[in-house]
Amino acid sequence: MKMKKMKFFTGLAVMIMSVFTLTACDDDEYVYYYPPSPNALVTVKPLADGGGFYMQLDDKTAVYPYNMKKSPFGDKEVRALASLTWVKRDGGVEPDANLMPLVNVNWIDSIRTKNAVPYPADGNIEEYGDDPIEIVRDWVNIAEDGYLTLRFRTRWGTDGTVHYVNLLTGVNPDDPYEVEFKHNAYGDVNGYAGDALVAFRLGDLPDTQGKMVKLTLKYKSYSGEKSIQFDFCSKESTASAGQTERALYSSRVK
Repeated sequence: MKMKKMKFFTGLAVMIMSVFTLTACDDDEYVYYYPPSPNALVTVKPLADGGGFYMQLDDKTAVYPYNMKKSPFGDKEVRALASLTWVKRDGGVEPDANLMPLVNVNWIDSIRTKNAVPYPADGNIEEYGDDPIEIVRDWVNIAEDGYLTLRFRTRWGTDGTVHYVNLLTGVNPDDPYEVEFKHNAYGDVNGYAGDALVAFRLGDLPDTQGKMVKLTLKYKSYSGEKSIQFDFCSKESTASAGQTERALYSSRVK
């Protein structure tokens, strides 16, 4: 499925967060505040100055946070969902040193970000599990900026078990751009269906030399083996558009 490049989307109808602020007033009146919807999927990249950071929107576009001086994630480079608004450069706004477009960060929340795993030389992949998942159709499913970001759905019990997910590379000697999603639920397979987000670094894949190739993602679904293809380029890529609901179980992914 071909995906369209995404930078910002506004007016998303579905909120990523169900948390709201409730203020009591006279006569049992209440004022509700809903946080703004996410409109960007970014890579948070710390700067060498030891505190500042910028955000990569795609392989060609980066923005600088006008209202935040330090990354909330320290010196870690992570993928994140964010709500951003543009800041106009005028007499009252000092431009950053690199003259990146300026944004205000309304909120930002990191996505579990980890390295892909080379297929073991001995072929033993038992630790990575064989439990099923479904890839949820969503605009966050994208191969860009050296990452594969995915929204997946599986079953989660009520005891807080953390699930182990990985992306294996080198699974097909004839196609270095074929990867496999592996899921170990550690026996936590009988709860409610829910979603989580995860991002995998693709730095170990061969450089595409500026060409667009097909990145094939294999995974075990509840109805059998499936695969999805993404347009992938080591230097530029594409994205899909859509809406993101709250992925409740992202904190239970390692």
